[in-house]
Amino acid sequence: MRIPHRGILPRPGHPRRSRVPASPASHNQSSPHPVDELLPPPKLVAYGLQHIAAMYAGVVAPPLIVGTAVGLTGSELTLLIGAALLTSGIATLLQTLGFWRIGSRLPFVNGISFAGVAPMLAIVKQSHPGQALPAIYGALLIAGAAAFLAAPWFGRLNRFFPPVVSGTVITLIGLSLFPVAAGWAQGGNPTAADFGSASNIALAGVTLAVILILNRFLRGFLGSISILLGLAAGTLLAIPLGKSDFGALSKVPVFSMPSPFHFGAPTFQLGAVISMLIVMLVSMTESTADLLALGEIVERPADERVIEGGLRADGAATVLAALFNGFAATAFAQNIGLIALTKVRSRFVVATSGVILILLGLFPVAGALVSVVPQPVLGGAGLALFGTVTASGIRTLTAARLDENGNLLTVAVALGFGVLPIAAPNFYAHFPQLVQTVMNSGISAGCLVAITLNIFFNQLGRRPALPLPTEIVASAPDRAGAPTG
Repeated sequence: MRIPHRGILPRPGHPRRSRVPASPASHNQSSPHPVDELLPPPKLVAYGLQHIAAMYAGVVAPPLIVGTAVGLTGSELTLLIGAALLTSGIATLLQTLGFWRIGSRLPFVNGISFAGVAPMLAIVKQSHPGQALPAIYGALLIAGAAAFLAAPWFGRLNRFFPPVVSGTVITLIGLSLFPVAAGWAQGGNPTAADFGSASNIALAGVTLAVILILNRFLRGFLGSISILLGLAAGTLLAIPLGKSDFGALSKVPVFSMPSPFHFGAPTFQLGAVISMLIVMLVSMTESTADLLALGEIVERPADERVIEGGLRADGAATVLAALFNGFAATAFAQNIGLIALTKVRSRFVVATSGVILILLGLFPVAGALVSVVPQPVLGGAGLALFGTVTASGIRTLTAARLDENGNLLTVAVALGFGVLPIAAPNFYAHFPQLVQTVMNSGISAGCLVAITLNIFFNQLGRRPALPLPTEIVASAPDRAGAPTG
């Protein structure tokens, strides 16, 4: 909470006069903060669709990977993807609108945590046929409940995220997403024959160029939806190249309602539970970093209560996802980049995205329509989105006083650990699964290193500096009781 400046103390015999300068926030108390601004419905839908376009591939990828590994049929895969979209929408509504002490009430998009994919694949390998998904959902029930209960304690860790830490983590969020954008630009599927082809990369480049041109010359509402317009233009350009597959629309059902525990009653295996607890710990660390980054971007800094509410929403949504065949919920950093780029900060825009996600989950044919956007087109947009997040982190680091108390070394080493999983994906291949789960996430690894080094350099064993004798004399009151000077 910020305490307004009240001016200097009055001298004896002089009346107190306020010296608070008028500010836009103070002279018009009736205008809401941009985060709480309710936009007209057409703008809510248009801006909300931009968020869907940015996150859709990230939501459907984990259930597609896990479902394929389990050996699900096409209809079962459709159900699993629909459940992921539905539960992501509910999680996003919990975050943006809030309920009781659940939700950050920021424009915070929640989706499916990719950190859980590798542990879930390990559970699949260790389980008998037909028992993998019940074991995963049993572990998610416990992990989600544990995250919900641990949120108040985790929220108090805000003091360990000064600018030197938060700026480093925000920078890493953007850097860690560049491989995702690169994979999209190449075609998305490494096994495809045209993966990395010149036509795919050219399509990504043209999409990026269209977005930049629109952002440069359009103003107002049209300028704010330059990402959406760029995605639409890229999709249209991809049609003559044969890279937009509209045939998939005829292969999915129009409506599908997820049923609780569709794949069987949950089972509770110790190894699976431990793995999912680690995944939730990683997700909570990433969500905390993302909340801090988002708070800086929307100019409403995330305090302990905001972080606590956001993490509670993650835990509650994960429990709900386990009931309805979804997966662990976490923040989607790519949407933070979209907010930074468009300057549209209304949480009701993201809440509209949550409603759209729920509709996509209930109407798979609508979800298939969104998936028509080719991966190279998403890759072109991703370069702009993720680069904006990185630039926001660098801007935060400018307030970190890198020339003091080992801050420069803290940033350097933390960035090194954060980029290591990107530069050398197999670096931790021979480490225990616990170490791999935590350190293979560049965001989590860099965050933990930055926190540890900040404590080492700035907090461990430090005492407040004693004032010099001249400072004591200068601050001593004169005979009239007023400060000297």
